[in-house]
Amino acid sequence: MPFQPLVTAGIESALNTFLWRERALKPARQRLLGKVLRVELKEFTSPLVLAFSEQQIDVLGAWEGEADCTVSTRLGVLPQLRNRQQLTTLIRSGDLEVQGDLQVVQNFVALADLAEFDPAELLAPYTGDIAAEGVSKVLRGGAKFLQRGLQRQQRYVSEVITEEWRMAPGSLEVAWFAEESDAVARAVEALTKRLEKLEGK
Repeated sequence: MPFQPLVTAGIESALNTFLWRERALKPARQRLLGKVLRVELKEFTSPLVLAFSEQQIDVLGAWEGEADCTVSTRLGVLPQLRNRQQLTTLIRSGDLEVQGDLQVVQNFVALADLAEFDPAELLAPYTGDIAAEGVSKVLRGGAKFLQRGLQRQQRYVSEVITEEWRMAPGSLEVAWFAEESDAVARAVEALTKRLEKLEGK
């Protein structure tokens, strides 16, 4: 079974669940009607095409027509697109390349920013509100625990590399080296000027 149809179907299902389910998001969705957004991820060979209609988002692996907007980025940048204020920063830094109608990307980012990604809402019809909220809190707590553990492990590794194994210099050593390098560069420049003066006499 091909991998791409599974990926596009999963993305389509998730986007439709979170962005097309709530009636409160209808005004934001209206701005995207009939638009086509092409997303090219550097980690994948084929692009994803998002076609917006009244009832749903269609996520396609191939599109014959012309896209209103083409976005090129990396997979790691996508979570940052949920924040509207990050859009211009990402474009300026080169992490996000936009060709075509920028308004399509801005409207999609605004829609994603307005949507609430709460797992309790998805579980509530099957388990009830109280159980869904409990599971949601456990999942959020587990995610925070894993994130703190990962940050702690990263800090341990950086300390081991700089302090115990001495494979990389510490931040103070780098600052001292930079200052010493600048001092040597200034001394060489002063010596060059003195030599030019002596040669001129």
